[in-house]
Amino acid sequence: MPTEPRYLSIAADLRRRITQGELVPGAKVPSTRRIAAEWGVAMATAAKALATLAEEGLVRAEPRSGTVVTGPRRAPAAKPRPAHRSAHGNQQELTRERIVRTAIAIADAEGIAALSMRGLAARLGVAAMAPYRHVAGRDELVMLMADAVFGERGYPAQPPTGWRARLELCARTLWSLYRRHPWLAQLSPITRPLPLPNLAVHAEWALASLDGFGLSDSAMCDLHVLFFSHVQGIAIHLERERQALSASGLSENEWMDLQAPRMEAIVSSGRHPTFARVLTTLAAESYDLILDDLFELGLRSLLDGLAVRLGQAA
Repeated sequence: MPTEPRYLSIAADLRRRITQGELVPGAKVPSTRRIAAEWGVAMATAAKALATLAEEGLVRAEPRSGTVVTGPRRAPAAKPRPAHRSAHGNQQELTRERIVRTAIAIADAEGIAALSMRGLAARLGVAAMAPYRHVAGRDELVMLMADAVFGERGYPAQPPTGWRARLELCARTLWSLYRRHPWLAQLSPITRPLPLPNLAVHAEWALASLDGFGLSDSAMCDLHVLFFSHVQGIAIHLERERQALSASGLSENEWMDLQAPRMEAIVSSGRHPTFARVLTTLAAESYDLILDDLFELGLRSLLDGLAVRLGQAA
């Protein structure tokens, strides 16, 4: 008789602990490393067990937190809740603003890929077609969401002194928005700029910072795109890390541990001495790749180079 795959038996044991209340909703599930050690299996087998439970809706991966219990086995889908009624008995009005804010909350919590019109209607407690009275569809909704979040932060009426201080403020303002809404960096490539009024506010601030140095409009545009690309380019990895964690069930450190044998083979080959030395040093120093630090390093380097271009003191 065929033996049950190990990942299924591990998943079954964790499933039992969840359904019997040993692991309550919100509790952390054993990490892949702990599962591998406890059951004597490979990290990949442990990750597959957690992925099985995630597919069943029993657990979910949370960035920098690991995997947590979502609840017992899923019950039959509940009917959408009726809209909230006020003291006068009227249903809470379904407005475009309410739809957009609810959609933003979904994307913030679960990622932009989790957003659907049907799921949004269920979250709002309205009929599936009700949101279409206010937005044409998901594409228009996402544009409205992006415009709303780009408008969450603006700039002072009196700008700081100097082009560099203005650009630093612009970069950190945009970074804070991407930090708050990681899905925002995923929406469009830099070659297809989004025609959003609130995004234009940030563009105006950056371009005005570069104005007055004798640059052509095309040169100003190129420098602005380069500046914006740095912020967006680092921010893209905020959502990608969340997606990777959700798909694999592995934290950053657990994923690196899983890659260790392959990386060791590259380091010990002798073909890449500088690369090998750097990796060995980083491992000894317990180096951690921190996106906020990379953002700041890149911003300083970019502005230092721009200072040379503009003939200004760095």
